[in-house]
Amino acid sequence: MRVLGVDPGLTRCGIGVVEGTAGRPLRMGGVGVVRTPADAEVPERLVLVERGMEEWLEEYRPDVVAVERVFSQHNVRTVMGTAQASAVAMLCAARRGLPVALHTPSEVKAAVTGTGRADKAQVGAMVTRLLRLDAPPRPADAADALALAICHIWRAPAQDRLQQARLQQAGLQQIHRRQARAARAASARPTQRTPEDSR
Repeated sequence: MRVLGVDPGLTRCGIGVVEGTAGRPLRMGGVGVVRTPADAEVPERLVLVERGMEEWLEEYRPDVVAVERVFSQHNVRTVMGTAQASAVAMLCAARRGLPVALHTPSEVKAAVTGTGRADKAQVGAMVTRLLRLDAPPRPADAADALALAICHIWRAPAQDRLQQARLQQAGLQQIHRRQARAARAASARPTQRTPEDSR
């Protein structure tokens, strides 16, 4: 599986590509950052993020795109920029028919380091170790993008099994509902009386 991880941001959007499967050694395909000038207007910056994303998608042709799930912070302006960049990444993936997976920061940290409260240095160190790199990717946004891709590779099998179980459960519930409706309908029908019944 080849996963393109995206650590969304309007100024720096981290992007990393990781290949592999759960339980096997992973390999980094590429890592980098799409940058936009802070003094440019937001629409122009979003176009630059979109162009950068398209270049990465075209070059690496991933099977899935993993994006950090945006969560509320105290700085609303930062959240808005992150959410906008996240939406651009999802749009680019959807345009190509690629599945998109969202992972929270704590999920990524827990998957890569074993604790959901790890700091950026710990995440960078573990990414370096897991991908057998010479040094942690810089800036931290790039390391975070690789961590997202690693998280998805490791979590995807369990998530697929969970999704299959949910679908199976939903199918069973639908069958039970149909059977219950049929039973109610059968009991509500008037019984046919024969001449012998009136004797």
